[in-house]
Amino acid sequence: MRLELGRIRITDVQFGDQTRVTGGTLFINQGELKDLLEEDPDIARVELDLAKPGEDVRIIPVKDVIEPRVKVQGPGGVFPGFISKVDTVGSGRTHVLDGVAVVTTGKIVGFQEGIIDMGGPGAAYSPFSQTLNVVVKITPVEGLPQHKHEQAVRLAGLKAAAYLGNAGRELEPDQLEVYELGSYLENAAAFPGLPKVVYLYMLQSQGLLHDTYVYGVDAKKILPSLISPTEIMDGAIVSGNCVSACDKNTTYHHQNNPVIAQLFQRHGRDLCFLGVVITNENVTLADKERSSSYAAKLVKMIGAEGAIITEEGFGNPDTDLMMNCRKLEELGVKTVLITDEYAGRDGASQSLADAVPQANAVVSAGNANEMITLPPCGKVIGDLEAAEVIAGGFAGALAPDGSLRVEIQAITGSTCELGFSKLRGDGF
Repeated sequence: MRLELGRIRITDVQFGDQTRVTGGTLFINQGELKDLLEEDPDIARVELDLAKPGEDVRIIPVKDVIEPRVKVQGPGGVFPGFISKVDTVGSGRTHVLDGVAVVTTGKIVGFQEGIIDMGGPGAAYSPFSQTLNVVVKITPVEGLPQHKHEQAVRLAGLKAAAYLGNAGRELEPDQLEVYELGSYLENAAAFPGLPKVVYLYMLQSQGLLHDTYVYGVDAKKILPSLISPTEIMDGAIVSGNCVSACDKNTTYHHQNNPVIAQLFQRHGRDLCFLGVVITNENVTLADKERSSSYAAKLVKMIGAEGAIITEEGFGNPDTDLMMNCRKLEELGVKTVLITDEYAGRDGASQSLADAVPQANAVVSAGNANEMITLPPCGKVIGDLEAAEVIAGGFAGALAPDGSLRVEIQAITGSTCELGFSKLRGDGF
């Protein structure tokens, strides 16, 4: 499959009388977008705001982050199964409003939601302090059940991203990126002397409000599956979960997965990138065994000699991670894991809830229990009191002056297990 991503660089976002891109600035008709989102009968009110890098602004609680895009050539459309009909994406051309993100907030959906600070010390921990954020604050209708509330917020974010992305439909991109990958047989034959590598992509699907969607299907309902990396880059996977903000893969993360980007970059140079296997994270032991065995089988069947595995979340999913690792290694597939750690606030506790001897090549994305003080901000979008409820916060986290004392677990994307973060370790 061959996918072209046309990146249209956006240097500013403003409200205006027409939604359009002019001279690198995205202008947004606020009333038009608001009316579109309020068509949902589960939404009582939508408020729109802008948050730009360096501003004295805090967004809390953050539900999802989405990059605005539009499909301009080829089959399918943006966010298939939600915004567009269910058709295979991953080929043709998609235009990207590069530098812009839709951020959803409002009344808290689940307790594991996050914080984005656009300035101050917190900005150093979230990549979304560097994006031009169109913040969509959702107030649901009274008495809406929690799962319907999550759905309403999720769909509003996707609709907003599709609406904004359409402003780039007729524009000539500033940069055109081309990603192409042949069949497994073609790739192996083209680079016979290079190690054959597969990416095993773990998707959060562990219980209520721990949902990730593949072409609109909850990943809890799937068996591990082969998927083209370009499908993932083209919006086939959407976040719907309410897990800890630090290592939740937002929809933006799925659209811009750096592991996939790096494997493409190295394909044909020092490795042969065969493709991606997606798998879920499960609750019961039987389901964990089923998915890990099935995933390992798929990786081996397509001839992989090495695998990279990324986790989403922590604790119980650590067992899925270790099962995947052990079973691949037992099949002779050399495996590297990317995960974060929950080592306690002093860093002295066991980092992962599970471990196996085969897990001897592990990349850490940081300790999510590290503490940070976030000073008061001049402007808060959302609800500051959520800091005492969200994971990483606690009773007393919110000081009278508006400052917060939290674990970096509460900061959106701070220890992303795709490596899409701003934390870096010192050299040894």
